[in-house]
This record gives sequence, C-alpha cells and structure tokens, in this order.
Amino acid sequence: MNYSRYSKAILAIISFALLIIQVYPLVWVFISSFKAPTDFSSSNPLSLPSKFTFENYLSVWRKGNLGTYFSNSLIVAVTTIALVILFSAMAAFVIEKMRFKWTQSVLFLFLCGIMIPIQVVLIPLFILYNKTGIINTLTSLILPQVGFALPISIYLFVSFYKYISNEIMEAAVMDGCGIYQVFWRMIFPLSRNTIVTVVVMNLIFIWNEFIFANTFIHDLSSRTLPVGLMDYIGQYGLTDWGATYAAISITTIPTMLVYFIFNKSVISGMTAGATKG
Repeated sequence: MNYSRYSKAILAIISFALLIIQVYPLVWVFISSFKAPTDFSSSNPLSLPSKFTFENYLSVWRKGNLGTYFSNSLIVAVTTIALVILFSAMAAFVIEKMRFKWTQSVLFLFLCGIMIPIQVVLIPLFILYNKTGIINTLTSLILPQVGFALPISIYLFVSFYKYISNEIMEAAVMDGCGIYQVFWRMIFPLSRNTIVTVVVMNLIFIWNEFIFANTFIHDLSSRTLPVGLMDYIGQYGLTDWGATYAAISITTIPTMLVYFIFNKSVISGMTAGATKG
C-alpha cells in the first residue's frame, strides 16, 4: 500500500504523540523515585532531582516490607501461570485435535468466561473461602485468577493448534506414540510462541491484580505488591512520595523486563493464526 509523504508525516506525528503520552508518566515516576524528600516540598513536581539518591529504594526495601510483598506476588504469578499453561494447553488440544460431538459447545462455554466481570464473583468466593478456611492465603488469589485467565488462554492455544497438520499426529501414532506422547513430545514444544504469549499476557494482569488481593487478603504477611503500595499512604492522607515512587518502580520493573525480552515471541504468538495457513 502506497502512502503520500503528507500521510506519512501525519502518521509519524500521531505515533510520536501517542508514544510521549504512553511513556512520559512512566519516565516521570522513575525520575521522581530518585528525588530527595526536600525536592517534593520545595521545587516544581515536574522538575528534575536536585541530586539523584537511592535512599528511597533502600528505605522501601528495609522498612516497607516490600520483600515479603514481592515474594508473595512472585509465588502467585508463577503458580497461576504454570497452572494456566498446563490446563489451557491440554484443554485446547482436546477441543481442537480430539474432536467430539460437543466440541464447539465446550469451546463456547469456555469463551463465555471472557464476558464475566470479576466483581460478580467477589461475594460468592468470599463466602466460599471463608467456609473452607482459605481466606488470607495465597491459594485464595491463585484459584480465581486461574479461572479468569483460562478462557483467553484456551482461545490462543486453539487458534494455534488449528494450523498444526493432523497428518503429523497421524504419522506419530503410526510410529507407536500414544496420545500423551503426541501432546508432550510434539504439540507442546511446537507451541513455544503461544506459551510465551500466554505467560506475558497473564503475567501483566496477575502481577498488577488488586481486587482479589484487597478482598481476600488482610494479613500483612500474605499481601501482594499492589495492595502493599497502600502502606505508603499515611495518616490524614500524608504520603511519602519518594518511597511511593520507588515502590511503584520496583513493582513495574519485572513485567517490563519480561515484555521487552519476549516481545517478539508475544507478537508472533498472537498473530500465528493470521499468518499461517
């Protein structure tokens, strides 16, 4: 498709403006995390630090219980994503490759989960968790997040499996492979880009999840990072802005690193269904 120079210039300006709008708040938070407390009270909030200091990072790590919150978020994220990949890959394999009478109905029921808002299940889950005694445990965060991540993950795996030839599976079966060997030795390794897409996409939501963590967790020892950030709001709304920005930066860095490292695989996995076949 050919574009005129005028159209290209407009697209470039719009793209640059959107980039500034998206990136500037993040850059401002990182820069502000290196400010001394006096910079927030005596200078323009948008100004650069009078001198760069790491004291805010040392303070939140030593006094802010951030290490506990970080490890809790890591446990929840790793466990949830491992379960989501296992269940969604196997469910999609059954739906797409082991077709049966109700295949489309089962897929439709899974996809209906995309339309269910999180707020609808909060009260029923709170009552259930209270009766079963898993309130204030990380399990109460892992279970609902696995459930809400499954629909879109199954859809991505099903979209990819459509373009894996059935003849390859038939040849493997003729060579003596069982159905589990076909899945674990052939289909699952071929899904590398889709697995990376599911990991990165779900990691961003799970790492930043606040509603479940704020509803089901009350003990300080079980809090995750998003809820732990509320510790920096003091009495009468007073806030240690330097520590707050440092805590936000520490919270943001892991998901950004994962995305930057695997962004090519993510794009490849999301467009696999559109480019193959």
